[in-house]
Amino acid sequence: MNTTEHVAAVTLLDLPIAAEAELWDSIIIGGGPAGLSAALSLGRSLRRTVIIDAGQPRNRFASHMHTVLGMEGIPPQDLLDRGRRELAEYGAILHQGSVRDVRESTNTSGPRSLIVSLDGGPQLRARTVIAASGLSDHLPDIPGLAKHWGKTVLHCPYCHGWEVRGQRLGVLAAGPMALHQAELLRQWSDRLTFFSAAAEPLDDAVARRLRARGVTIEPSPVVEALGTSEGISGLLLENGQRIGLDALFTAGRIQPHDSFLSTLDLKRTENPMGSFLTTDFTGRTSHERIWAPGNISNPAANVPLSISAGTFAGATANMALVSEDFDLAVAAQPLDSASAVK
Repeated sequence: MNTTEHVAAVTLLDLPIAAEAELWDSIIIGGGPAGLSAALSLGRSLRRTVIIDAGQPRNRFASHMHTVLGMEGIPPQDLLDRGRRELAEYGAILHQGSVRDVRESTNTSGPRSLIVSLDGGPQLRARTVIAASGLSDHLPDIPGLAKHWGKTVLHCPYCHGWEVRGQRLGVLAAGPMALHQAELLRQWSDRLTFFSAAAEPLDDAVARRLRARGVTIEPSPVVEALGTSEGISGLLLENGQRIGLDALFTAGRIQPHDSFLSTLDLKRTENPMGSFLTTDFTGRTSHERIWAPGNISNPAANVPLSISAGTFAGATANMALVSEDFDLAVAAQPLDSASAVK
């Protein structure tokens, strides 16, 4: 049995028959770095936890991940497999599936809770929910681009810049971060072309700034990404020109996976990358029982940042449960007249 098969056999469990009637301490939506890290904090705190994972991590297209201390260059799936093995020791249940919605529970017995409805599955009840379902990248609609995504069509220079340093690089404007990306990528190569057709028109000062560092500006629209089975080889422009490349960076539209929370009307924050759930420094949303660590609320969260955010969210969710346990215990305790404060 290989490692992946072993992990699947140990942790991708069917939910217990009684799951629908049980009250879980926490349900974690998303089994990526943030979700598994939150589960680790909660599991080590003796909390009964279920992780619902759709099996679609954002970095699944990449063969290796970087800037993760102690795990530099390993395949992203290896990190998740290791995490699942570790969680099995603490009794966390990892169920493959997706969530339709989260809503307030009307159950008045015991602590307040939330109802998590699974697509085609049961409804689960939990005292806290950690939404760690990440986001999706939507690339420009250019033929040939998507098949190279995560390999030689890239997004993050901190994740992939070292591997393509000094090579022929391109930055394809596809959103508000295009100019930032063009300036940033110049650190990794002096052979850089900025394909600016989809960007806001460059004023003279911006164009002069890029050219001062040797960045070539190509204003003609891109009509096709050229390549082989090995990766991208260049771009075909509307004017008929072919520009040779070894790698292309683009920051397309991103979409957080948070629609299952829409009925709760949580506060949101608008930024140049889109609309995201508003959270405090612990990852807690405007709902006191819901946390949202990682990419679902922070588009800049890479793997180590997501691990950190998930760890902290799990720990603070546990602290909220600890406080509530004491509140419930005090409320359930009969007032002893002999010991009452007069």
